[in-house]
Amino acid sequence: VQLQASGGGLVQAGGSLRLSCAASGSFFSIDTMGWYRQALGKQRELVADITRGGSTNYAESVKGRFTISRDNAKNTVYLQMNSLKPEDTAIYYCNAEVRRSLLSPTTFHYWGQGTLVTVSS
Repeated sequence: VQLQASGGGLVQAGGSLRLSCAASGSFFSIDTMGWYRQALGKQRELVADITRGGSTNYAESVKGRFTISRDNAKNTVYLQMNSLKPEDTAIYYCNAEVRRSLLSPTTFHYWGQGTLVTVSS
């Protein structure tokens, strides 16, 4: 299973960016998909995640500014980021909880390669 993230870049404070992450490979289904970020010198933290059924969860710091969504048919998760702040600057990683086989309920977590988001003041 591979996750390919895209959409990062440089934006001024108050601007917007949209991240995408597409899963490919051989698997049965994808349960929760999410976005994490890691700023320089800090630990990786959850930004937002979304279940297959569409239930969402957000970090307090991004509520009201970021929106996570997914297209199950395309195995893709999106993160719309509005009203960006300099403190949002980080490498953003997508994550997918993947069920490999119909024969087993066990899931495995996969990570994308990361995409850099830089917000200038």
